[in-house]
Amino acid sequence: MLAPTNGRGLRMLSLDGERSPGFKLMLAIFVGLLLSIPLFSIYLLNFDRQSQMREATQSITAGWGAAQTISGPVLVIPYRATATETAIENGQSVTRSRDLMRELTLAPEIAEVSTEIAPKLRERSIYQAVVYDAQFRGKARFAFPLDLARSGVEPSQMDLSRAELRFGVSDPRGLGSNPHVNARGEPLRLQPGGGSNGGRGFFAWIDAGILAKNPIIVDFTFDLRGNEALALAPQAGDTRWTVHSTWPSPSFTGDFLPEHPPVSSKGFDASYRIGNLALGRSLVSTGDPGAATPPPAPSKGVEGPLAATSGDSVQTAQISLIQPVDLYSQVNRATKYGFLFIGFTFLALLMFDVIGGVRVSAVEYLLMGAALVLFFVLLLALAEVVGFTPAYIVAAAAIAGLNTAYSAAVLASWTRAAFIGGLLAALYVVLYILLSLEAFSLLIGALLLFAALAGVMYATRRIDWGGKREVAEA
Repeated sequence: MLAPTNGRGLRMLSLDGERSPGFKLMLAIFVGLLLSIPLFSIYLLNFDRQSQMREATQSITAGWGAAQTISGPVLVIPYRATATETAIENGQSVTRSRDLMRELTLAPEIAEVSTEIAPKLRERSIYQAVVYDAQFRGKARFAFPLDLARSGVEPSQMDLSRAELRFGVSDPRGLGSNPHVNARGEPLRLQPGGGSNGGRGFFAWIDAGILAKNPIIVDFTFDLRGNEALALAPQAGDTRWTVHSTWPSPSFTGDFLPEHPPVSSKGFDASYRIGNLALGRSLVSTGDPGAATPPPAPSKGVEGPLAATSGDSVQTAQISLIQPVDLYSQVNRATKYGFLFIGFTFLALLMFDVIGGVRVSAVEYLLMGAALVLFFVLLLALAEVVGFTPAYIVAAAAIAGLNTAYSAAVLASWTRAAFIGGLLAALYVVLYILLSLEAFSLLIGALLLFAALAGVMYATRRIDWGGKREVAEA
């Protein structure tokens, strides 16, 4: 006999046994919620593997040189100043004067720096790290500004014969063996440290007596090893920095960006021009003697000006040699779509159960859902060895094939199983597109969910979710 109709005139679809469509829906939701536990554990697994990768990267680059920041050159000139102190003695105010030594720091009027970055990939087991050899060539022009008197220091107070030419390097371990610095065409003898009072970098004593009448031209060349990032802390009145490298995927960050950098698969060329007005500082500054402040190491994993200046007043232009595909980030983003896979697959099974009359048990929901969760584990494990895209193809094919074969037994039909397989294949294709088009992933995902919801609403428009169908008579 025909199934009875409900009060709305819609025919009630029957159930096997005593389970209503609403009960079956709640069962599928309950199993899906249970699967959220292993799905969340994949987040933790991915984080743990990413931490191991970072530790391995640090081990690979140990001794080579860290991410590097260079500064200078600057000319530091000691000068004699008079300090006045007032004290109360026996009820009377007594003023005393004493001489002390201070330092005047003179930044160059113009600094031209050219850098050639030769990147390399160093490997250990399944992990890789980007290191580089950088060759620096540069020229700087030092001269007293016309308004030197405004600094409160006269040339007669300066001990120009004891001047120091200082270069700052955030990690001096990466310095090559033969830096060369010439002043007025004569080589200077280099010393370790950011100055005679310590610091990181190298410096040279120089007789700057000629500076009172003529500018001093300084030429320098040095090699520097580092990993992942390279930054320049500009200090000159006009800093011009040109960089060339064969690395195809740079990231330009820091406080200053290059002018229209051409980037291609063959590498990149970047050109910076930074003035001291943009830096917000004068070419002349004074202070007490002390160790030179080392330039800050480039920041990793943070984009923008805050990355370079967080916790530090030094402004930098930074270039990072990034890996084109961060597989852990990709796997993490893919895992966020895990509920989408489980939801669509369970929805298809539910439709076959409620509309097609093929009973699907909770265990069968659980096993097929576990296979969907296993996809992300396979993706992570394979991606570390063969790369993200091949791993994605292999893992997707394996899980889609496994669930298709199993659903053929559950749904008692290869035709229905082919629908499940086609659904999974489409979902994996869509997910890969979402991962590739990061800027439009939210829009595409929202449109797909809308289309899926509309389709489900249409397919289930005649189902009475709370009703129970009587067993049809023969």
